[in-house]
Amino acid sequence: MPISRPRPRHAIAVAATLALTACGGGGGDGGSRADGKPEGGITFQTWNLRANFKDYFEDLVGDFEKENPGVKVTWLDQPAEHYADKLSADAAAGTLPDVVNVSPDLSYPLAKAGMLVGLDKEKAAARFKDEYTAEAWQGNTLPGLGGSYSFPWYLTTGPLFYNKALFRSAGLDPEKPPKNYAELFATALAMAGKPGGRIATLANTPSVEDFGRYGVKLMNDDATKFTYNEPKGVELLGKYKELYDRGGLDPQALTNTPEKSGQKFLEQKVAMNPGGANDLATFKENAPTLYRNLGITDAPNNTGKPNMYVMGVAVNEKSKRKAAAIAFAHYVTDRKNQEAFAHEVAVFPSTRGSLDDPYWTKDDGTDEGRVRVASARMLKGAVNYTPVVMSDEMKTVLKNEVAKALQGKKSPKQALDDAVAQSDRLLRQS
Repeated sequence: MPISRPRPRHAIAVAATLALTACGGGGGDGGSRADGKPEGGITFQTWNLRANFKDYFEDLVGDFEKENPGVKVTWLDQPAEHYADKLSADAAAGTLPDVVNVSPDLSYPLAKAGMLVGLDKEKAAARFKDEYTAEAWQGNTLPGLGGSYSFPWYLTTGPLFYNKALFRSAGLDPEKPPKNYAELFATALAMAGKPGGRIATLANTPSVEDFGRYGVKLMNDDATKFTYNEPKGVELLGKYKELYDRGGLDPQALTNTPEKSGQKFLEQKVAMNPGGANDLATFKENAPTLYRNLGITDAPNNTGKPNMYVMGVAVNEKSKRKAAAIAFAHYVTDRKNQEAFAHEVAVFPSTRGSLDDPYWTKDDGTDEGRVRVASARMLKGAVNYTPVVMSDEMKTVLKNEVAKALQGKKSPKQALDDAVAQSDRLLRQS
């Protein structure tokens, strides 16, 4: 089953409250040298994984302890809800685990406060860098902080589903889905003007990832100011405004949730929608006509680089057992264990060479295989477009201002200028 997590409230405020003199959670005397012998007790915290992957992680810990008899690993797991708050509270209290499961947006405030080991700066960790893909390492690199602060772990992405029957009825080639945004907009306008009734192509308003894929510069180089209100960003929002006015965008796009968008695609009321392997079984059972006409493609982009989401494993800078913590963090994320985990769940390994394995390159004829191969192909050269400093509140600001532009309450330029101004103000307050 795919790992699905609600995005936590951004923990960036932790940077202002952390006690930089806090100790790690491992306990014991000495052993804090990163280049020393792995020994002692350490704690390892995952993010809402125990319920579905208990056996995997217990075996993983057991195997590591057999290979490192001087180390004892205590596995902790926290629920998805309030995970960011838990990290913030533990860091401030000096009880942050030695090894922590984080995403880039969660590692940023911790690293900014000096709570995580800088992997590019610490020789004991930097020596493993070439084991991971350049894209994955870069995805965990934090702007303005001089490198990566978590070992790349699993990657996630998803293909774009499209309805070949709706393409044919609009006079479009069902074997040639749009590859860039110009083709996407042309497809949407053709679909909206087809004989017999207008069909929307998209069910959602543009997100920050769309701006990134369009080629918009989202932030300045040191991630201190947002820049998606540049002319290319205004151009993108103007195109979406045209789609909204002419029926290429679903009328409820301003309020659609991912679930509602998925339902509209299932009911064949929109022509394209992102999805995953589990959706195919739903289509097969509840919408057999759609299932027979289902196309799978990459999300359109102008950069040649698809979007991906990255997960990492970080080491507490204040750990009293830093050598053991680095060794275990690397062990969790090495090629053997990443590939094993990716066979357990619909995620993808970030280790160099893994995605060349036939498991991720050859369609085995199953629904899961179709999506797995399509998604794995997209990860070659993919990037994480979402800025690590962009909180959920800032994403909501962008969504609200986009809605005002689509409704004609503001021009695209004014809406994006206002979104950037509000987000910059929130960034300064963090």
